[in-house]
Amino acid sequence: MEMDEKLHGFVVGSVPTVIYIPEFINDSEQTQLLNHIYQAPISKWKTLKNRRLQNWGGVVHEKGLISQDLPPWLTKITQRIHEELGIFPAAPNHVLINEYQPDQGIMPHQDGPAYFPAASILSLKSPVVMNFTPHLKLSECGGTAESEAIPQNSEQSTVPLNSHNSFSLLLMPRSLLIFKDLAYSDYLHGIEDNAVQPFDGAVNLTEAVKDSGFNDLLPRLTCAEESSSGDAKTLCRTAKRVSLTCRLVLKVRKNLIRI
Repeated sequence: MEMDEKLHGFVVGSVPTVIYIPEFINDSEQTQLLNHIYQAPISKWKTLKNRRLQNWGGVVHEKGLISQDLPPWLTKITQRIHEELGIFPAAPNHVLINEYQPDQGIMPHQDGPAYFPAASILSLKSPVVMNFTPHLKLSECGGTAESEAIPQNSEQSTVPLNSHNSFSLLLMPRSLLIFKDLAYSDYLHGIEDNAVQPFDGAVNLTEAVKDSGFNDLLPRLTCAEESSSGDAKTLCRTAKRVSLTCRLVLKVRKNLIRI
């Protein structure tokens, strides 16, 4: 599917295709999303070893999505991603919401084969550094996406082909990250389990710094020893991060019996 021409200005890095859109939503929209997320029943949360998550849209099965309708507050976001960006052939029908404590991350992994080969991640609350690492071809049952609602040990990683081809992104609050093409098929993505993360090599650093909220966040972003020396290149995570991973499952099933 052809990428919308207006997105070319948001492409970052040299690996096809990584798109970073600062301030995709505004402060009010972020607050509304967080209110909906934290008003969900406690039973909606699933606690994993290094984070907790909510699964919306149904269960991703090896033969398709056992679907449930998304709530209106999520449909609003998925429809906007589809209509404004033209990345997906239809609105994403599956959303996984992750909550990370300041020292929590997710091991390098790849999205499973059930999804249309593109992922969109909306970041809320706290900045984070996401790393992309080239990998050997994963098996057909591969790893899971940034938030798969299945056991932690199912997230499979492998040995990097060439660490010099690795890259990272600084994901600011309210930004949208999209990756497809080689960035989706040939790279693992993950977040270090570390409250201190370097971001001076981020391929989207210029775009992130242009974010209108960057200067306000900078004193809280940078570690004391770094900021005192004037070299603000290290992120100190001091608050929770919430992310919405919105993806499209092409095969939709109404129930398991017919599979």
